[in-house]
Amino acid sequence: MLHTEVRVKGVIEKKWADWFEGLAIIILSADETALVGELSDQAALYGLLATLRDLRFDLRSVQITETESPPG
Repeated sequence: MLHTEVRVKGVIEKKWADWFEGLAIIILSADETALVGELSDQAALYGLLATLRDLRFDLRSVQITETESPPG
């Protein structure tokens, strides 16, 4: 699992949560939003980044911390 925090320029409305791999949408300011949570792997991360690109959001930062997958 990858604990992920992606910050973008602009505001992502919470109604779009289903588009972002189940990540929490945190509005930091009138000009910045963070997407925070767990992604399964690098492919999911690249998919998220492609979605943000397609929606024309400018990336501010991407932070990834690898965590152990739960057993089972």
